[in-house]
Amino acid sequence: MDIESFMQGYKAAWEARDAQAFAALFHPDGQYHNTPFAVQRGRDELVAYWRRVELQQDVRVDYDLLASEPGRGIAHWHVTYQVASEELFAIWARSTGTALPPRQPGDPLPRMVLDGVLHARFDG
Repeated sequence: MDIESFMQGYKAAWEARDAQAFAALFHPDGQYHNTPFAVQRGRDELVAYWRRVELQQDVRVDYDLLASEPGRGIAHWHVTYQVASEELFAIWARSTGTALPPRQPGDPLPRMVLDGVLHARFDG
């Protein structure tokens, strides 16, 4: 696996909201760490963590490769999605340490924008 192949799979898994496809990108004992969350280790933890994307709708993932070397790489990713539930909105607020933005009853749920950098190491 190289960073380009990984990012193609990452994009496809996120846009399809497919936890099994996400976990398949990793070695059976692979690790994924999305700060500020705990490190996910092994297939079961990866699948359980990625199931949260099932609460997202109309997911769009873009990325740029920043570095690619044998066995490792870095990519900048940008994701937008429609919040599909009040639960996801509350999870997001707790995970970022912020309060929910003020909304009036009946206001639509927001479209979220996430931006990050993925550092990957590939064994074998």
